[in-house]
Amino acid sequence: MLNRILVACLFLALSTEGSSLSCRWMDHKFRQHNEETLNLLDTMVSHRGLPNHLYRQAEDKLVFTVQVLEEVAVLFEEDHSSASWEDSTVRNFLNIVNKQAEELHSCVSSLSRKTTKLHMYFKRLSHHILKEMGHSAEAWEVIRKETKAHLMRAEQLTLFSNRSF
Repeated sequence: MLNRILVACLFLALSTEGSSLSCRWMDHKFRQHNEETLNLLDTMVSHRGLPNHLYRQAEDKLVFTVQVLEEVAVLFEEDHSSASWEDSTVRNFLNIVNKQAEELHSCVSSLSRKTTKLHMYFKRLSHHILKEMGHSAEAWEVIRKETKAHLMRAEQLTLFSNRSF
């Protein structure tokens, strides 16, 4: 009987020790790794379909940014009646985007060329998301998220371009 109690205590001690090692890792490393994986997942979602290579290859970053703004404006001029947004909000958004494009356009050469690949990307967004999903609220939410990602990247491009001068 004493041997059984000793074996049980030994088993309990060993399993508790192994458990505490796991808990230390859990306390210190799991959170770190989990945060990293969540950040990577956020990156995957926010850049889904985003033509990253186009941003890296953009020779004239201001011209590229102007084109992004113009393409966004064209996209948001489509039928957004199913979206849950106020019409005045969309009008204000379009006014600001168009103003940005106009002001930045005055900073670039009139000989600058637009990127066909970027134009085709926005055409695909319009066709494959908006038109195929019937301009639904869900489709517009996808477009809103994609647009936000593009505008954030465009801001980075203009900041980088401004430092280059």
